[in-house]
Amino acid sequence: MAAPAPTTQQEMRRRNLARVLHAVADGGPLSRAAVATRIGLTRTAVSTLVDELLGAGLLVELGPGRSGTPGRPGTALALSDRGPCGIGAEIGVDHLAVCAVDLRGEVRARVAVDSANRDSDPAPVLRRLAALVREVAEEVRGERLRPAGLAVAVPGLVARGTTTVVQAPNLGWTDLDLAPHLRGDDVLGADAGAVCAVDNEANLGALAELWLGGHTPPPEDFVHVSAEIGIGAAIVVGGELLRGTRGFAGELGHVPVRPEGRPCACGGIGCLERYAGEEAVLRAAGLDPRAIAADHPGPGARIDLLAGRAEGGDRAVRRALDEAGTALGTALTGTVNLLDPQTVVLGGALARLAPWLLPALERELDRRIAGPPPVAVSRLGPDGPLLGAAHSVVRAVLDDPPVHRA
Repeated sequence: MAAPAPTTQQEMRRRNLARVLHAVADGGPLSRAAVATRIGLTRTAVSTLVDELLGAGLLVELGPGRSGTPGRPGTALALSDRGPCGIGAEIGVDHLAVCAVDLRGEVRARVAVDSANRDSDPAPVLRRLAALVREVAEEVRGERLRPAGLAVAVPGLVARGTTTVVQAPNLGWTDLDLAPHLRGDDVLGADAGAVCAVDNEANLGALAELWLGGHTPPPEDFVHVSAEIGIGAAIVVGGELLRGTRGFAGELGHVPVRPEGRPCACGGIGCLERYAGEEAVLRAAGLDPRAIAADHPGPGARIDLLAGRAEGGDRAVRRALDEAGTALGTALTGTVNLLDPQTVVLGGALARLAPWLLPALERELDRRIAGPPPVAVSRLGPDGPLLGAAHSVVRAVLDDPPVHRA
């Protein structure tokens, strides 16, 4: 969606500062002349904007270097590896994770811990998460970085434009506002941005795929399907998330694939999650999810177990994954028919299991759809939501640089 035209001189300046930053972010290092060519402003205007961004600590000069324009080489500009950074956090069913990303997109600090969050009192979980955020914020300050904000990925429904988790069935949380537990000045420091954003993990995974997925060319219309204990999806149309009126779009895991099937934690019947989620696959393979969880704690441990057994030729596991792929294909059929996306992307844990899910999934799509889209496997895997959270803060800095000056 095109940004609205600026209506005042101040808004135009803010918009042009953002255009300069995005030009350097997308194609840097660049000279002033190269930036001017890319964004269609005069060199004089760009030079003034660049000087302001240099003074704000958002750009740095790297020295002479050619940057794609004829004539003498100009001084190359790059995003600063100091100054503002984005903090991303993830609340999983069995883990907590936090990372910091600088303006160049480099992960500068990261911490993850096992945490049994299912059906837990949210207060101690959020206290542990706040402690991890403080730990990462303190670490990056030692590298002369300043947290610009915090974004949190959660496995549940988040009311649009709020920090309230309406329902997270696999955590057992309902109508919980995370902001009071994760106030920016409390967990990031008084000198940091006080922004705290909360979003569904599938949404942030899809944004990471859009920004970092490495697709050539990058698709602007795709369905991103990911999994941990549950299954989530996000829809990107025209390079933007399709959120829906309440912010609940993309709940693929609770699309019924067997209307008279098993009851689901969401209150529905026969949901996809009950046939293609992690615990469903373990049960279909003849494995006790609770016993396996006790023997293999931590993020990704059960998925690694399934992948290892499938690689070893375990027939029961391969059959269970084939059935899960069929259920995924059934659920995706309606989504693809309605939206006609360029591609479907498998992310999260599904990326690790793709070799055994894809044949049945693609077979089901071929059987039900005339000319189905290709199915791609994310290179980001389970890191997508966490990276998407941190990068969403970085993008906010690039979109509105005056707010984040040194």
